[in-house]
Amino acid sequence: MREMKDSGIGWVGQIPSTWSVIRGKYVFSNNKQVVGAKVEQYDRLALTLGGVIKRSKEDNEGLQPDKFDTYQILKKDELVFKLIDLQNVSTSRVGYSKYTGIVSPAYIVLKANENMNPRFAEKYYLMMWMNEVFNALGDAGVRSSLNAKELLEICLLVPSLQEQQKIADYLDRKCGEIDSVMADLQEQIDKLEQYKRSVISEAVTKGLNSKVPMKDSGIAYIGKIPANWETKRGKYIFTYVQKPTREDDGVITCFRDGEVTLRSNRREDGFTMSEKEIGYQGIDVGDLIIHGMDGFAGAIGISDSRGKASPVLNVLETDQSKRYFMYLLRTMANEGVFEALSTGIRVRTCDTNWGKIKNLFYIVPLLEEQCRIVEHLDKKCAGIESIIVDKKHQLEVVENYKKSLIYEYVTGKKEVSDE
Repeated sequence: MREMKDSGIGWVGQIPSTWSVIRGKYVFSNNKQVVGAKVEQYDRLALTLGGVIKRSKEDNEGLQPDKFDTYQILKKDELVFKLIDLQNVSTSRVGYSKYTGIVSPAYIVLKANENMNPRFAEKYYLMMWMNEVFNALGDAGVRSSLNAKELLEICLLVPSLQEQQKIADYLDRKCGEIDSVMADLQEQIDKLEQYKRSVISEAVTKGLNSKVPMKDSGIAYIGKIPANWETKRGKYIFTYVQKPTREDDGVITCFRDGEVTLRSNRREDGFTMSEKEIGYQGIDVGDLIIHGMDGFAGAIGISDSRGKASPVLNVLETDQSKRYFMYLLRTMANEGVFEALSTGIRVRTCDTNWGKIKNLFYIVPLLEEQCRIVEHLDKKCAGIESIIVDKKHQLEVVENYKKSLIYEYVTGKKEVSDE
């Protein structure tokens, strides 16, 4: 058992007595080098949750610059940090680069001196990110952040270079094994999610009996439907309603997983609200909701609560099965139907664009068949979702193991064996 001492750092605690505690500025330097006219000589790099990767300059996913001449050079063996918008705890914060290339000018690039192994330091900073230390250190602004000077003032643990190398090698190997397990679990989850979508799509567009006569629906993304099904415009199926609010109503949100419920049932953080609640409407239990700002399947659900909500939520009444149409609408969203109706940067389908929704064609089985489809899907999806929940729990356990493993070795709680 090694002799330990107090590090003086709250999130670190005890460290080996032979380790030093110094500020980052004594082992790292930050010299921002803008690429300028040499931009074509460098690959574009990106900081992701999987580390630093090469990214095509033609990749236009998300907000992208017209040119990359303002980007900065990131060299092999350097660390790169994204320390903006620290309130978002799920985004990547630090990475070790195996490449030389260019990265966003908003990032911070650090070069280690001869006393610091950058791969060991990366694991230390990863430990800070995993424990949300960066988020706690950021300023109090709406988009909290840390600049290079503030980052370099943060204290680091410094074992001998030999021990830094041993810890870095060990954690690289172990984390690689863990990442492989996590990738496999995530792939299983993705396949299950895709399977669930295909089960829903098949049931709501083809029915439960594969032997019935079929006909062309006249709807390109649906194709053939049972011969006794109808197609109708939304205005003949739904009624768009706006109900009054009540004094004791809590706020309802349509979450990205499709649950429509009171915020207090899930979380209160991360939302902005108008003090005057202009245009807020009443929501009742059982109301069919389409979120008017996002055309993804998770933005469609049935409320489990009474409350009030922003006018961005579309409330639809119908004498048909609301759950059948919830499943159908989610299938349409997965096919990109609502995204195609977008009139802005974000997908918008409410307000004046309600006219577009009500003029879309929908497939309509007999009510009795709608109910049978819903019963089938509720049972089938519950079974699939149960497996997904179990896989996500396994993934969480493995993630927590990785987190604790990194913490224990970069703080010296555990020592790498010489075997």
